[in-house]
Amino acid sequence: MNNLTKEEQKILKKLDNEKKIQDFLNKLKINFEKNGETCMSPRRVLKTRKAHCIEGAMLAYLCLKLAGKKAFLVDLKTCKSDFEHVICVFKKNGKFGAISKTNHAVLRYREPVYNSIRELVMSYFHEYFDNKGRKTLRSFSVPVDLFSVFGNDWITSKENLWEIHDYLDKVKHFKILTRKQISSLRKADKIEIKAGKIVEYNKFNKAEIQKGLEDIKRGRVMPIEQVAKQWRISLK
Repeated sequence: MNNLTKEEQKILKKLDNEKKIQDFLNKLKINFEKNGETCMSPRRVLKTRKAHCIEGAMLAYLCLKLAGKKAFLVDLKTCKSDFEHVICVFKKNGKFGAISKTNHAVLRYREPVYNSIRELVMSYFHEYFDNKGRKTLRSFSVPVDLFSVFGNDWITSKENLWEIHDYLDKVKHFKILTRKQISSLRKADKIEIKAGKIVEYNKFNKAEIQKGLEDIKRGRVMPIEQVAKQWRISLK
């Protein structure tokens, strides 16, 4: 903790409860990883003012710990057609809640009203679907205490924290559905799919969109293979 600057400590100490932390995360832009995949430390998140789910979860964990509260990271694992999500789980008045960084109208903050972590995780189940409406949540990890596993060097690391990312992916997970239940799942309604596409931050700002339109007009358009490589889009 001693490696934190006075400015960083000042910011983090103000974030002393789950509501303040969630509000702070909501104000951070989404990290679209335009220059390559990242898993940034809290220091880098504060510096760049952006984060995606695991980066937000680690920052939330740190804030709660500095406030003297218990906190854990929980990995939500999906089937291959969707993206996993990481939340910061906390406990208040004997009930579990979650802080969550996401760009969508769903998979967000959860009030501390759940009796168990499984019950908390299941609150995400119905709204966790892919673009085709298939419900994709399949398991959740054991709660992970980052300080116990990784110490505290990760807080101010300049490097990507892939060791934490990989640990959350490989640690024990609990299945939430049987094969029979999976086979009988109903797809989300069209209006739910439409609502699920609402985002808080757009990937491209107005200037980038305008530049793209000008490039098209002037014939300065990258080959599709180059575009796909830059944005990590599969052409298969």
